[in-house]
Amino acid sequence: MFRTALRNVLAHKARLLMTVLAVVLGVAFVSGTLVYTSTVSDAYERSFHSSFEDVDVAIRPGPPGPGARPGAESKLTSALLNEVAKLPGVQSVTGAVSGFTAVAGKNGALLGQGRSSQGANYYPGADGDDARYPMDDGRGPAGPDEIALDAATAERAGYKVGDTVRISVDGPVREEKLVGVFTTDDGEVAAGGSLTLFDTRTAQQLLGSPGAFSQIDVKAAPGTSPDDLQSAVDKVLPKDAQSITGQTLTQDQALSVESRVSSLRSTLLVFAGIALFVGTFLIANTFTMLVAQRTKELALLRAVGATRRQVTRSVLIEAFLVGLVASAAGLTAGIGVAVALRPLTAALGSSGQGLPDGPLAVTPAAVVTSFAIGICVTMLAAWLPARRAAKIPPVAAMSSVHAVAAPRSLVVRNTVGALVATAGIATVLAATTGMNRQDGQNTVALGGMILLTGTLVLTPLLSRPFLTAAAPVLRIFGTSGTLARRNALRNPRRTAATASALTIGLTLITSLTVIAVSTQQGIDKMATAALKADYVIEMGNYDPLAPAVEEQLKKAEGVSALSPLRVTPARVDGNDTYVTGVDATTIGDLVRPDFTGGSFTGFGGHNVVIAADTATTYGWHKGTTLPVTYQDGKHATWTVTGIYQGTDLLRGIITDTHTLDPHLDTLNSRQIMVKTTGGPSHTGKQAITKALGESPAILVQSKQDVSATIAGGITMMLNILYGLLAMTVLIAVLGIVNTLAMSVFERASEIGMLRAIGLDQHGTKRMVRLESLAISLFGGALGIALGLFLGWAGGHVLATDMPTYELVLPWGRIALALALAAVIGALAALWPAHRAAKLNPLTAIRTE
Repeated sequence: MFRTALRNVLAHKARLLMTVLAVVLGVAFVSGTLVYTSTVSDAYERSFHSSFEDVDVAIRPGPPGPGARPGAESKLTSALLNEVAKLPGVQSVTGAVSGFTAVAGKNGALLGQGRSSQGANYYPGADGDDARYPMDDGRGPAGPDEIALDAATAERAGYKVGDTVRISVDGPVREEKLVGVFTTDDGEVAAGGSLTLFDTRTAQQLLGSPGAFSQIDVKAAPGTSPDDLQSAVDKVLPKDAQSITGQTLTQDQALSVESRVSSLRSTLLVFAGIALFVGTFLIANTFTMLVAQRTKELALLRAVGATRRQVTRSVLIEAFLVGLVASAAGLTAGIGVAVALRPLTAALGSSGQGLPDGPLAVTPAAVVTSFAIGICVTMLAAWLPARRAAKIPPVAAMSSVHAVAAPRSLVVRNTVGALVATAGIATVLAATTGMNRQDGQNTVALGGMILLTGTLVLTPLLSRPFLTAAAPVLRIFGTSGTLARRNALRNPRRTAATASALTIGLTLITSLTVIAVSTQQGIDKMATAALKADYVIEMGNYDPLAPAVEEQLKKAEGVSALSPLRVTPARVDGNDTYVTGVDATTIGDLVRPDFTGGSFTGFGGHNVVIAADTATTYGWHKGTTLPVTYQDGKHATWTVTGIYQGTDLLRGIITDTHTLDPHLDTLNSRQIMVKTTGGPSHTGKQAITKALGESPAILVQSKQDVSATIAGGITMMLNILYGLLAMTVLIAVLGIVNTLAMSVFERASEIGMLRAIGLDQHGTKRMVRLESLAISLFGGALGIALGLFLGWAGGHVLATDMPTYELVLPWGRIALALALAAVIGALAALWPAHRAAKLNPLTAIRTE
């Protein structure tokens, strides 16, 4: 039976080509994901290991002790560093300072992005060099107006030693002299970020606190183990500091990276699983048609003594060989995908952001998983056709080429499908009746899978009314249209299996589109509906703005009103929380929150307003008096004078800056709202940007800019999802091509007869094309209908945590999705239609 199976695979290799391609695509998706994410994880791990190679023990600030004032931070002082340096077993001690530092290119644009732009201190040892940062050119910074840049950033921007570089740490621009260019193994730099070095005193003033370090790195003397060194260090540490070994530090960083990579891996594997699931329909369809075409051959095997089990085994061996070849090809293609993804990541990343260097990681797990998935999926998809083949009686098979599904089996299928679909609908509707967001999302996802499964089982039944409704349109095309409809109705199971792949793809595309577009509008409303200010000023990495920024804006031409948003910790009514300070004299001109009780009237002094969700959480209401402990430890009592609906801009407890500021160490602002005399305009934005020294670290955004940023983020997310689902759509196309091509071969005699009685080549092509178009539109329409229902349900769940959420049906994109289904049908029919038209009528009539 093995030799028989091998001969059958070789004899039908052309007909199995589409099946092989479907498995190759799915396996390539899986193997590419596994190889790429393993490569990323290994590259970062090597980078971190290299970075911490000279760190045996690291000292970090610990949590503040009990009774500490709100927001209190632990500090690592120079005195502690000197004390650690004197311990026995210590070879060297390095004080490290780090924080955000934006670097502007020569064109004024930010190099790197967000938190990938970092600053640190140059801490020279006894030899005058810092071993962490070997200099390629120049020297380390030694004064307040000097910096050094990593080699990759300097090369990217075209900076050389002696150039003046514009940087910003917390908003205001600083112009520094570049005195050195260095190399580093820092993973963020290798991934496209930037690293700027200052002398230690300057770094402490700019990035932390004067005289304090972010971390103290200790290297053990020869003969001293890291554990012994840690024990010695722990004896001199204050209660608000903690130690950690370099090995643990490396492992923690690796786990952090693995956590992020694992999330990416899981997401990609979900879409790979969808692609493979869709591929099973193509595989099952192929083997079903192959078995139907070989019923006489299988009957002969049964007649000469082959058992049912041997016939089943023969078909499964064919599936195994197909899966084996496809898995090998898919693994090879997946490795190629992983190789291509690295430069693609760099090309798509902002400012050349890519990944740390390192070899490709083709793990044994990736190889085994690729072969296991490819072979198992192929054999599972071929199992039902194999069982059907074994159940055909030899006499019936010898007398009939095509076996039609028994009415009883279709009734059972339709009954089961209806019950499953009903259960899916009930589960989805249950998610929309008061569940919290997390439970609701999980329930909608579960219900959606159940509903989709039930619908796929019912697809043969659903295809009949659709094709019947399409009859008037198809009759416009004359005989070709009538024949196309009858061909699609002839075998509803085959039509359903062919359309199902497209149904799954468009269900996901439509539901994600509805949710994303509706969410975009909801977030846009949340971010801008309550905003009356013309501009919102904030740091590019969302760190606090320096006090100087607020002073610069007060002096800017055309500014009529402004208010900072200061976020600071406090203890309110016994609860440690954060409060937001705004200028009570101008806030009414800059925002218009939706008050459910009270208003800004009377706001100021010790009167505060509170977001509705915060009030509900703590049981507060208008008129409640709240004891408060400020950041400096002083006490006061607040009175709630208003309850408002929170937004992205305003949330939690809001108090007056005139009351809050005296209790703060520094007057930093999370954001600053600005209103201008001329309203938002290009000229006004330029004037504010200029007043801020054209800082590369500061974002100046109008309401339109905020909306565009939100829309851009949602659009990018949708495009990524569309790209991931493209594999599913491609497999759907292959499925339609495969079904039509094998159907043409199966109906060769019939097509030859039609040609003999007058159907010309053009009519034959049109018949196949219309059949493909009808099947594709059926699958597309069914997918869109399911997608709209699931999109509504998913959005209803999101609305529980987003009051501004409003269902938006993007009819333009929905029409585009239906048009996509039509295009898929037209393209998929090109080769089968051409093949059908080229059949020789006399030869075709003689075909069995």
